Amino acid sequence: MIQAVLFGLFGTAAAFIQQASTGTTTVLEAFGGSGPKTSAKDDLVALAEANPDAIGAAFGFWDPLGVADFDFWGIGNDGTIGYLRHAEIKHGRVAMAGFLGFCAQSTPLVSGEHLIQPYKGYVAGVTPQEQWDNIPLYGKLQIIIFVGMLESYGEGAGSPEGYVHYTKGGQPGYFPPIQGKGLGQIPLNLYKPFPIFPEQTPEEKERGLKCEVNNGRLAMIGLFSLLSQSSTPGSVPALDGFESFPKYAGNVMIPFSNDFTFFE
Repeated sequence: MIQAVLFGLFGTAAAFIQQASTGTTTVLEAFGGSGPKTSAKDDLVALAEANPDAIGAAFGFWDPLGVADFDFWGIGNDGTIGYLRHAEIKHGRVAMAGFLGFCAQSTPLVSGEHLIQPYKGYVAGVTPQEQWDNIPLYGKLQIIIFVGMLESYGEGAGSPEGYVHYTKGGQPGYFPPIQGKGLGQIPLNLYKPFPIFPEQTPEEKERGLKCEVNNGRLAMIGLFSLLSQSSTPGSVPALDGFESFPKYAGNVMIPFSNDFTFFE
């Protein structure tokens, strides 16, 4: 998540780029349009100038640390931009889920008493962080393994049909169809699991991508504010007035410090 925040702060223009690989794909083509083949950075600059958020409107292409010129692990500048773009989108999605999850787990409906315990060792009336701490080791391992399996498949494991890695010209943030995988036990895709929305136009897809990244950035800031106020009361003045705000005495930066051993 830190990686995504840094790129969000120092590479604002990258929030709206469809990564191109060695000049073979353009942003317009990625959304169904057409245009001259350019590098990822060229597309980055072009989209930054059309960035509708406050930073984009004021500064256009704003990259004070030169992140858009980096070359990670020798994969090239285009591949690096694709990597950073994918990281920002992914961490934004996690932050959106985390922010909503924190809010939901702070309500009596979720954190209160249940007729059937959600997991062994469940304790009612605790903070979201304490709810995680109270999950037994094997429950945590199941969650980690499941997420790891999804992550592996999203990185191209199993050679999903039509998948191109985001550092090699693929679409940042793209997760290949997974329905029917896992010996046929996975019934739905992660993206668009239910066909209840009509097919989007290229313009609608472009706007949706921008909205997703903007919302993800805001969620990263929002989630950090919730965790900070919960751990250090008064650190977020806007939240300090809520007397019932969850307070956590543990260390949120060490999420596996409690009940994460085979020998106790």
